[in-house]
Amino acid sequence: MNDLDELNKFCADSMIGYLGINFSEINPTNIKASMPVGSKTSQPNGFLHGGASLVLAESLAGAGSYLLVDREQYNVFGLQVSGNHISTTKEGILYADAQLIHKGKTTHVWEVRIIDEKDKLISVVRVTNVVTERKKK
Repeated sequence: MNDLDELNKFCADSMIGYLGINFSEINPTNIKASMPVGSKTSQPNGFLHGGASLVLAESLAGAGSYLLVDREQYNVFGLQVSGNHISTTKEGILYADAQLIHKGKTTHVWEVRIIDEKDKLISVVRVTNVVTERKKK
């Protein structure tokens, strides 16, 4: 699965699709996506929910790692997510850019920057994924 349409279709019936996350660019060390800010991603007061930013970041890092492994032999799971929310917004589209900063045999580390439509930095998130062998049936 190295095609954007295939990845977006694969994720459509999950939290990723529910929040409107759309992957826009993929390559082995970088993945990009967008997410609308609205009622599904906001706090009751209308501001972007920090958890939605973390979902966006973990979705990019998870997809990036998923595309790097042999999916018939390995699973990928988020091990740690740590974010700094620098700013917030009440509307518009967020853009996330995930860069692979470490690719080991059992862990991948990604740094994700999330900005708004005006290039204002919203969050910086570090995601560590663990790569585990699939259990034999």
